[in-house]
Amino acid sequence: MIYIFDGTLEGLLTAVFEWFERKPGPAILKSKEIHQPDAFMPSFEVLTDREKADRVWKGMAKKLDRAWMRRAYCSYLSELPQIHHDLFQFIIYIFQSPSGAEQNYGHPQVLSITQTARKVEREKHRMEAFIRFQKTADGMFYCGIDPDFNVIPLLVNHFKNRYADQQWIIYDLKRHYGIFYDLQTVEEIEMDIDISLLKKTNQNLLDEKENLYADLWKNYFKSTNIVARKNTKLHTQHVPKRYWKYLTEKL
Repeated sequence: MIYIFDGTLEGLLTAVFEWFERKPGPAILKSKEIHQPDAFMPSFEVLTDREKADRVWKGMAKKLDRAWMRRAYCSYLSELPQIHHDLFQFIIYIFQSPSGAEQNYGHPQVLSITQTARKVEREKHRMEAFIRFQKTADGMFYCGIDPDFNVIPLLVNHFKNRYADQQWIIYDLKRHYGIFYDLQTVEEIEMDIDISLLKKTNQNLLDEKENLYADLWKNYFKSTNIVARKNTKLHTQHVPKRYWKYLTEKL
């Protein structure tokens, strides 16, 4: 049996609820985006229901601690093709097993969720470390990113607390949405604009002093760099080249 859902977390949790309601036996969960009709495999389309999803999430919270709830959420944010099914099977396994089942790393889905969540958390920490804002002409601080995973939801608290005194936007150029902080709250936004313009540094949109600040930072970086102790291999291990595009000192 193939369960088909809309790709949302609420849809996935609804699919778990429906599985327990129907008990169809072994099932595979696929999103509508990747599902290919199969004449020999029966399918069931899951209609997302927030109430059912909430019941499953609350049930998980009774079986798992906060760290494991976060792992489940982070693994969903990975957007990896197999993760929807793995998370679906993991939740079913947790509900069907006694307390402590999440520590069974011999279970394929437990291991998958653990490893995937670790990758997402690593990407989140790298975004926190490497994001560099640019000040626009209207006083807004902006940064465009294109992370491997959908880490935008995980960045909210860090940047809200660290940059509480300025308005900023962090925009995911790959997924076409971002977060905006207005000095009080953070809200999700989508920009109806040519993404190619956001990927390039448009000097007409920047604050007139932005280039000066960038030059000052580059000069400071060069002055503190000890050429004789340069270790490119070690440097790229800590700061992979794919993140250099975010760093002012690398531009």
